[in-house]
Amino acid sequence: MDKELIINSSPTEVEIALSENSKLVELHREKTNSKFTVGDIFLGRIKKLMPGLNAAFVEIGHPKDAFLHYTDLGPKLPSLLRFTNMAINGESKSHGLESFDLSQEIVKTGKIDQVLNRRHPILVQVLKEPISTKGPRLSCEITIPGRFLVLTPFSDVVSVSKKITTAEERERLRVLIESIKPKNFGIIVRTAAEGKKVQHLHEEIRDLEQKWKKIHQQLKHADAPLKLLSELDKTSSMLRDVLTDDFNNIVVNDQDMYESVRNYLNANFPEKEKIVHLHRRKRPLFDHFGITRQIKSSFGKTYTMPSGAYLVIEHTEAMHVIDVNSGPKMAKKNQEEAVLNVNLESAEEISRQLRLRDIGGLIIIDFIDMRSGDHKKLLVKKMREFMKNDRAQHTVLPLSRFGLMQITRQRVRPAVKIDTNEICPTCKGTGKITASILVTEEIERDLQYIIQNRPKSKLQLQVHPFVYAYLKKGLPSIRMKWYRTFSRWVKLFENADFHINQYRFFDGHNDEIRLN
Repeated sequence: MDKELIINSSPTEVEIALSENSKLVELHREKTNSKFTVGDIFLGRIKKLMPGLNAAFVEIGHPKDAFLHYTDLGPKLPSLLRFTNMAINGESKSHGLESFDLSQEIVKTGKIDQVLNRRHPILVQVLKEPISTKGPRLSCEITIPGRFLVLTPFSDVVSVSKKITTAEERERLRVLIESIKPKNFGIIVRTAAEGKKVQHLHEEIRDLEQKWKKIHQQLKHADAPLKLLSELDKTSSMLRDVLTDDFNNIVVNDQDMYESVRNYLNANFPEKEKIVHLHRRKRPLFDHFGITRQIKSSFGKTYTMPSGAYLVIEHTEAMHVIDVNSGPKMAKKNQEEAVLNVNLESAEEISRQLRLRDIGGLIIIDFIDMRSGDHKKLLVKKMREFMKNDRAQHTVLPLSRFGLMQITRQRVRPAVKIDTNEICPTCKGTGKITASILVTEEIERDLQYIIQNRPKSKLQLQVHPFVYAYLKKGLPSIRMKWYRTFSRWVKLFENADFHINQYRFFDGHNDEIRLN
């Protein structure tokens, strides 16, 4: 399977598209000024205890207090609290836990007000980003992730990813990590560690320890709320989590981002450094790789598949509902087979839509009714296979008596919602625009004004593809007539995002020439 990572960077936002076999499967957007990311570690302060909810609200600097439930405290909470207090008061001189005596674990069925006090400082990690009206969700089970391993302080447990299926390799990794891990630190071995040598694993443990050391140093005389450790930016975390051997292309449109990605790969995966490319063409990056077109066609309430069958995707506060419809092209002969084929096609597309839109929580799918028990079992089996590439934790249940399939999918951030319906920017919804036949006259009038005021400036013109073709049509073309009239050559570029009457002039430095 070919995998591509397309990274579109702008001054305010970074858009990351993950494509598998030229098909868009994940889309991530990150504001450059984002302050709260899943995995960030904070020193927070208990703002309010809610015994009825068995939870606490914690101040970490977000407009809404973050939510911390008893079940997310973790059994090692007393050790975490004691270590935090000692570090803040300057009593703990070292970040290491070799001489640190672990406290007795808390019970699973305890109460929040029995283990936490109001106004108390506490070390927390963001578990879920703010969603809708809710603040971030927190956990006290601190984890520091790397490419191959995850470091878990105040634990001695070594666990190996279930995706490593070879018994010999699982045992090799377990014995190896047990021999090199620091005392009172647990290790989670990720799937990417399969087959790795002790040198690589030992180096990563040292790197993760340095991050823990940085947290310890910042805690000294610290005052909550305070961010102690930030998760990698979205681009680096995507590379860390998804980069595999079949990843064959990474394209970036920004020079600084390009250097950053190359440096990251050079430090972590030197053999992959050559797959990074800088996009230098005039055409926008997402347009060049067909990402914009796929976004426009994939988002929205309704999605139509090649067979003519279509999905209707609805979102409610409690769940997401997907309805499968056969469309007008379904074969009338051998209807059972036709229904099965439509359902299988829909299952594959639904698995892509869940990843693409990052839909989490409870998902209910209403497939077309099938009578055959074998067909029902095959559909469930195939759905689980299609969901295998999904990195989010999920559970697929068999079809119910009513033909409904229930899926639960890990929800850590708001679902990606892109409104693909476009309000006409010219008529503002009135249904009437300036006569399109006059657009060339308007362009020529503006061109004359620009040449009079900027006689030495190089000129570029972006227009709708229809106008682009019209301006270049014939011998002599309209553009050639402009050259004879104004003695200036105008470079033409098409932009599919423009409406038919929209156009923009740019100078030789790609700066827009504004006429207002």
